[in-house]
Amino acid sequence: MKTIGIIGGGQLGLMIAEQARELGVRTVCLDPAADAPAFNVCDDHIVAAYDDAAALEELCRRSDAVTYEFENVPGDILIPLCGKYNIPQGYKPLYDSQDRLREKSNARDHGLRTPGFEAVDDEASLREAVRRLGLPAVLKTRTLGYDGHGQRVLKTEADIAGALPLLAVPCILEEFVPFDSEASIVMVADGERVVSFPVGRNVHRDGILDLCIVPAEVDSGVLARMKAQSERFMRDCGYRGILAIEYFIKGGEIYFNEMAPRPHNSGHYTIEGATTNQFRELVRYLVGEPLQEPQPVAPTVMKNILGQDLEAAERIAAENLPGVYVHLYGKTESRPKRKMGHITFVGMDAARFEAEWAGRFVK
Repeated sequence: MKTIGIIGGGQLGLMIAEQARELGVRTVCLDPAADAPAFNVCDDHIVAAYDDAAALEELCRRSDAVTYEFENVPGDILIPLCGKYNIPQGYKPLYDSQDRLREKSNARDHGLRTPGFEAVDDEASLREAVRRLGLPAVLKTRTLGYDGHGQRVLKTEADIAGALPLLAVPCILEEFVPFDSEASIVMVADGERVVSFPVGRNVHRDGILDLCIVPAEVDSGVLARMKAQSERFMRDCGYRGILAIEYFIKGGEIYFNEMAPRPHNSGHYTIEGATTNQFRELVRYLVGEPLQEPQPVAPTVMKNILGQDLEAAERIAAENLPGVYVHLYGKTESRPKRKMGHITFVGMDAARFEAEWAGRFVK
């Protein structure tokens, strides 16, 4: 029986481990938290920091293949491990996604349209970037930002002063795109073929994904272009394993926003809403099994469950309704805006969700 090592024991590691178990694959997981959700499902685990070189080496020794569910693994530790152990995705997609300037430059260099952007290191370079890109614009830290953290929208010159504390670390200023909608695509590649999941339209609240609606209510020609250019990008970059890309859509234009070389929150709907799911195909890739091309099962809405929604989700789970799949991650501490689970509504569209379900959650 093969064993997959997972760096990171959050909900993504949990769902990787669940799918691995269904495919007869063992998992061992590393996470600094002794109560990490994935530990409840993995066959073995290691409690250690992500930058603990000895612990990471031990994880690799116990595994036939290693993946990561957390993209802020320090590169100076992971790079040498890629040379000694089987880390099939390699380091490159992780490296390319860890710095927003590098990420945007790489996307542009490989033919994807991006918002205008400039590197920013101090007030003078920020003001020059504002002059070049115009306002409104978005100032973001180049590393470690997620779920709306580490960024600030600049609407007028007066907003610059309030944004200066962000410049304690290197930043990037991006042109603000007045998008019609946001969408994402999840792909898995094995070097011979790329399989991609149906594109979802994403609705964010306070910088955190709230809903993913599948199929995305976007012009079919735009969706076809998004699929084709994303798959081409993955091939051209030589990426293998899993990759999610988020886009802004404005009219017929598609703008690359960011990417993640791991399972993606917007892809959770695939567990019940598609014929195979993002976690299962990642496991297939890691153990060398042929990939399966996913197909949609039915229109689907995925609702993220944050701390403030947990009680509502528990009540819905107790109702045990057909087509309503409640996933709670088993985190021991619930906090507002912390991802505690998700609910997948299969056979649901956005209008029906708004009419029948939206009122049950915190606004």
